[in-house]
Amino acid sequence: MTQEVVTISGSATVAEAVKRLKDKGLRALIVEPRHSSDPYGIVSETDIVYKVAAYGHDPKAMHVYEIMTKPCIVINPDLGVEYVARLFAQSRIRRAPVIQGGLLGIISTSDILRKSDFIEKPKPLFLEDRIDVARAEARTICKEKGETSPDCAAAWDIVEELQMAASDQRSKEKEVAEKSSFEVYCDNNPNAKECRIHDD
Repeated sequence: MTQEVVTISGSATVAEAVKRLKDKGLRALIVEPRHSSDPYGIVSETDIVYKVAAYGHDPKAMHVYEIMTKPCIVINPDLGVEYVARLFAQSRIRRAPVIQGGLLGIISTSDILRKSDFIEKPKPLFLEDRIDVARAEARTICKEKGETSPDCAAAWDIVEELQMAASDQRSKEKEVAEKSSFEVYCDNNPNAKECRIHDD
């Protein structure tokens, strides 16, 4: 994440927001909460272009609170980069404040590309998360290629294979959970002296 965060008040004018964006070379500003239980907001250059410039509104007369997104999606600092990337993809956002007790920073798609080690050390998702990703991809493929296309069928086959693997994993975990620690030890170390059964 980027730790230096530029904020703005919701009561500031859009013109002030534009000036701050230009001065700092940013694409979005975090909107400060009005009180301790008020959520954070965000105002981006896209909000300004789509909601103000596109309609010929006067940016000196409009206020940030009229065009901002609030509450905005926030990120926990302990969340893995792969989950942040997936959250961004699913919610169609490009940046979000990192909050835990207070504002710690901001993370954007640019931060993920420039600062993350996902290229050198890709982090595989848990099986359940991989199923969610495969489902989303299957829906996209079926929408683009058609529900009866071979590509659509193949995409859902991948989902089914992952679900079967997850089911198998759950049954193995249940089996292990039902065994005593000693039984699990002996399963993993069948030649251990204490695990061999001797006849009288």
